[in-house]
Amino acid sequence: MNRWFKQIGLTIAIAVSMMFSALAFAQADPVQTTATEGQIWSHLKAGVTGETTSHGEFHNQPINTYDLRVLELRSDLLAPALMAALFGMIIIFVVFIKINGISKLHGGYSGKLVYRWSKFDVSIHWLGAIPCLLLILTGLVLLSGRYFFQPYIGEGFWSGLVYAAKQIHDFMAIPFMLGWALMVALWAKNQLPKMYDIKWMMVVGGYINFGPFKGKHPDAGFANAGEKMWFWAFALFGLIISVSGMMLLFPNLFDVSRTTMLIALALHSISAIVICAFSIVHIFMATVMSEGGMECMVSGYCDETWASQHHNLWFDEIKANGTLKYKD
Repeated sequence: MNRWFKQIGLTIAIAVSMMFSALAFAQADPVQTTATEGQIWSHLKAGVTGETTSHGEFHNQPINTYDLRVLELRSDLLAPALMAALFGMIIIFVVFIKINGISKLHGGYSGKLVYRWSKFDVSIHWLGAIPCLLLILTGLVLLSGRYFFQPYIGEGFWSGLVYAAKQIHDFMAIPFMLGWALMVALWAKNQLPKMYDIKWMMVVGGYINFGPFKGKHPDAGFANAGEKMWFWAFALFGLIISVSGMMLLFPNLFDVSRTTMLIALALHSISAIVICAFSIVHIFMATVMSEGGMECMVSGYCDETWASQHHNLWFDEIKANGTLKYKD
């Protein structure tokens, strides 16, 4: 278990160091003007127009006060929601594991490793997972940082942090979308809901170690109900975050209006909140909560005891059809 904590910690440390290492900071010279700030703002709110060489929509309008409602949505709801999705879910899981404990393998490890994922599948997983984690961390700075981080750090450091976060966020977008597309296309067949998934949800997958849920190990195929829920949430909101992200990343290419861009920003943020919350659950379940679970996405093999305990229907199926393969 400590090995997985170290791996996760190293990944997060690399991501944070990449953001904090940027020192670029540009500060424009103050603009000299005879009008007071209050006068300028009153003119803008009144809809004053100006002159420009641009021919786009709102080309002569300095500010669109109607769209300020999206900014209020960002500061009042979306920014704290992303903070809660990340740190709130971490706190909840830490407390839950402290009270409940983890899901142990009955009888311990068998020592026999069962083939579950190909090397290509493992590569696809990390192609999507590493950019996803970096996008969550940098997105946290870009969406919530102004309200939760900036007041407590210097302006120079804050500017460098935002610059680094923006560069990493933009750079990681394409690998994330590629990983998302491959996972959805290749893994969907094993994620279709089944009737036994209902029972899995009713007993919380057998991960509760007290009360009437203790000792329950519901049936599960290649993917259990929790994994299927995460997969389809990732498929849906990954699509929304990818489309909206492309619009935000290449605004001139799609030639959309300012209002449409702000709507895309809101949808992008909402999707990020959902993916962030599910990602924290997924990480904890794979690395800490389920003993032996992380090995699947490291080597592509799982312990035989883990397979029979958590995915019994799949394990029985590969034994019956002759596709069961052990690691040499």
